[in-house]
Amino acid sequence: VQLQASGGGLVQAGGSLRLSCAASGSTFRIIFMRWYRQTPGNQREEVARILDDGTTYYADFAKGRFTVSRDKAKNTMYLQMNGLIPEDTAVYYCNARTRNDNFWGQGTQVTVSS
Repeated sequence: VQLQASGGGLVQAGGSLRLSCAASGSTFRIIFMRWYRQTPGNQREEVARILDDGTTYYADFAKGRFTVSRDKAKNTMYLQMNGLIPEDTAVYYCNARTRNDNFWGQGTQVTVSS
């Protein structure tokens, strides 16, 4: 499975961005997909996940502001981020989990200015 993340950029506080993660290869093996983020000097933290049946989970900081979705026909996962704050500034990564493997896309930078 290969993952390609996109959609990051520079936005003012209060603004919105939509990240995309396009999957290719053996996508039928994917059990669930996740978004993570990482800031310099810190560990990568999970933002949200979406299971194969569409069930979603969010980190506390993402609840009410972020929405994860998946278009299986396009093999693409999305992260709609609203009400962005400077603390959301990070490199965002997408992740796909199969029964035996864990795949990562390259990161996409999100910068929120105050």
